[in-house]
Amino acid sequence: VDIETLVDPVVMAPLRREWDETRQAIENLLSTGKKFPTGKEKMPLSKGRLNKAHLEAEIMVRTILGRLSHVNVLDPACGSGNFLYVTLQKLKDLEKEIIVHAMDHNLGGFFPMVGPWQLYGIEINPHAFELAQMTVWIGYLQWTRANGFGIPQDPVLKPMDTFECCDAILDLSDPDNPREPEWPAVDFIVGNPPFLGGKLLRRELGDQYVDHLFDLWDGRVPREADLCCYWFEKGRSQIKKGLVVRAGLLATQGIRGGANRAALTAIKTDGDIFFAESDRPWILNGANVHVSMVGFDDGSECSRVLNGVEVDRINADLSASTDVTQAQCLRCMRGMSFMGDTKGGAFDLGEDDALELLQSPNPNRRPTSDVIVPWVNGLDITRRPRHMWIVDFGTEANLQHAAGYESAFARIENLVRPARLTNKREIYRTIWWRHVEARPGMRLSLAPCSRFIGTPRVTKHRLFTWLEAPTLPDSQVIVIAREDDYFIGVLHSSIHELWARAQGTQLRERESGFRYTPSSCFETFAFPEPTDEQREAIAESARELDTLRSNWLNPTEWVREGILEFPGSVGGPWARYVHDPDERGIGTVRYPRLVPRDDACAAKLKPRTLTNLYNQRPTWLDLAHKKLDQAVFAASGWPPDLTDDEILQRLLDLNLERAAGEGG
Repeated sequence: VDIETLVDPVVMAPLRREWDETRQAIENLLSTGKKFPTGKEKMPLSKGRLNKAHLEAEIMVRTILGRLSHVNVLDPACGSGNFLYVTLQKLKDLEKEIIVHAMDHNLGGFFPMVGPWQLYGIEINPHAFELAQMTVWIGYLQWTRANGFGIPQDPVLKPMDTFECCDAILDLSDPDNPREPEWPAVDFIVGNPPFLGGKLLRRELGDQYVDHLFDLWDGRVPREADLCCYWFEKGRSQIKKGLVVRAGLLATQGIRGGANRAALTAIKTDGDIFFAESDRPWILNGANVHVSMVGFDDGSECSRVLNGVEVDRINADLSASTDVTQAQCLRCMRGMSFMGDTKGGAFDLGEDDALELLQSPNPNRRPTSDVIVPWVNGLDITRRPRHMWIVDFGTEANLQHAAGYESAFARIENLVRPARLTNKREIYRTIWWRHVEARPGMRLSLAPCSRFIGTPRVTKHRLFTWLEAPTLPDSQVIVIAREDDYFIGVLHSSIHELWARAQGTQLRERESGFRYTPSSCFETFAFPEPTDEQREAIAESARELDTLRSNWLNPTEWVREGILEFPGSVGGPWARYVHDPDERGIGTVRYPRLVPRDDACAAKLKPRTLTNLYNQRPTWLDLAHKKLDQAVFAASGWPPDLTDDEILQRLLDLNLERAAGEGG
């Protein structure tokens, strides 16, 4: 049933439409003597006219059966042949329907001609390559026997030269001259390309293969894209060259956003998407993943069907409403939002280890707190803080400088260095004491902020919260280098969440969350231009929301303020907390934070997380968000009863207007 969902609209719909038109013409002929009657025909037909009509109808049946017997279908990642098996069954069913219709109307005897020889497959795995051919032949024999057409003569299984055992996207038969493989010219392409995320390409396929792939497809497929996007781009190219009429492929539903979306944008540039299932469960190796199904052509198909509903258009993000994929990054929004630090090794510390290291002396007479700070990832935002720390030598520390912090350096040398020396990238091996992606731009922007905004990269509820300096955010956190309540208020409005969901990518089903990215979600968002009074109304609502949430997360009855003390310098990351510095600028850090009053309180605090709070969404929280939304709508000059599509359209119009102004 899942495969039919794609095969029916891509392959069978135009063939059935052709048969429906032919059948109607045949019935008209046999009843009126004309394929396209006017209603003025003389009835009943004379014997001569009836014989002529039968002869003409027989020709029409023979023509469409001949057409059906020459339909060619390619699966360019055929695996064990599932898509081709189903397609052959559907073609045979239609052929039988035509033959039976001819018999019912005494139009002579016709024999089935559709068979496995019309199917083409490309498969890199030799076992699957052999299995796919056997699959379609067995399917052919099963259908023939089940439908009363007998059993073909020996040999039962015939060789199939329409199947190729090769790589569908990279021909390395001449390793020094990689080429793009040729696909056969066919009527239809259907299939399920491999599901492999862009970040996994090197690990699964190897550096040499990926380098060749990137070079060969440069400018056509983004290097960050998932592997399946190469099949979509090749299908688009085949259609543009006139070698294929229609194509239908599967992808993870992540194809709707990020670098993957470029494949669908290119398809719409040269043709169009006529069919899509944007988010459909799919069982793969026993796991329930979520996929998108996409049917596309040169734009000649007139109907558009999205998620089973006929629509006027299907956008590159597989939506039918406002096409937010047109939005452009705004210069005024750049340099504020960043992905957090990628550590690339066991730099993180539990609190006990961190506190021990923070008290350790160093031969350079500097405090270890210069290179140890709190560390948070997405879980620290959506759940309870774990009070994790991290060793961080920054973005420029050389080996001599890092080694001066003896205890912290020794830990990294023991836990990080062995793994990093085996890393494929030379730079990661060379400066193993630094994080692999330390995000110098982020650090520079956050430097003047005593607090900044953080949101998980992937989360069910789009949550924004304050993070206090000198916290280092992990790569699973997106940070915004702003410390004003107005800014976090607009970000936490339903207007921005709607935009972020439309621009981001969903992770499996909606409940699993969606991704937030600095480029597509933040830099394309057009903030309102409020008056001072409207700005303060948003800020006040944001402060109220933050206070209420904080009171719920950490009731004063269950928490107390705890002070951590350790040596720190006025020139280091803890400067704002340093007390009584000596002549060298080194004093005592007094770092305040909330801790449970006792073990019983700790147990009661455990379920108090932002995720649980927003799952429950109590009335007080809902009212606080409604108050914030009212303030943001007022600042935008919009009525509060706009539909989601109307909001998206206004945001898109505002984005394009500002982008045009910046371009000028």
